[in-house]
Formats: sequence, structure tokens, C-alpha cells
Amino acid sequence: MRTNPPIRLWWPNFGDDDPMPTPPASTKSSLTQRLTGHARTRWPQLDAVRVRFRAGFAYVDGDLGDGEVLKLFRLRYGGSASSWGFAIYRASHDDYQDTILPSGTLAGSPEQALDCACGLYLGDPTAWTEPITDTPTN
Repeated sequence: MRTNPPIRLWWPNFGDDDPMPTPPASTKSSLTQRLTGHARTRWPQLDAVRVRFRAGFAYVDGDLGDGEVLKLFRLRYGGSASSWGFAIYRASHDDYQDTILPSGTLAGSPEQALDCACGLYLGDPTAWTEPITDTPTN
């Protein structure tokens, strides 16, 4: 009996044995700067944005300044500094779930991901309807 291969929602051109791309140091640095800058303008509730990297993933947390740190989301690097796969942190399961951004896509800018997660966790759904004003750079 023939079985169908698993459906891939992200990076369908990678085979099971292909390595996941890892972001270069310059991309890691620019990602952190972009998220920090966007948070400063759009999310004053956050004292800081913390970004940590593991393999092809960037894990993003929000520091509320009172000692509380919120896990927000995970980005998956696919070779471009301007478009990343998005997975929201699910506190109920203590995991990350690949998620569609409010734009209807599985990948987008880091700023879109930050707005989506902060809109949810900081209780501001206008984040899902307001246009992003930052211009992504590579």
C-alpha cells in the first residue's frame, strides 16, 4: 500500500535529508536590530526584545521590565533576511506552533511576526490590521 508523503507547510523544496539553512552572523545581528527598533516604536510595553538562535531558528521573547519575560514566537530562517517562517508560542502547550500571519501567509517580515505575537500577548488586536511602516532590508 502506498502512503502519501507528509505535507510541508514551509520550505517544500527541502528534502528530509537536506540541512536547514543557518542565518549568517550579519543576518542575526540585523534581525535583532530590526526587532528591537520596531518594538521601541510600536510596543512601548516591552522593555527589551530578546533574540536567541539555535540552528535555523530565532526564538524571540519580550522583556516586560518587571522581571517578567514572555516567550513570543519563533522564526525559521529560509535563506532570506526579509522573510521568515512564523510559529507562535503556545503557553498552554509550552511549544511553538507554525502559524499563518494576519496577512494570510506562512512567512513574512520579522516585524509582522512581532506585531502578531504582541497583538495577542499584549492584548492589542489593532496590530493585525495596521500596516507595517518599517522597510525590510537584506
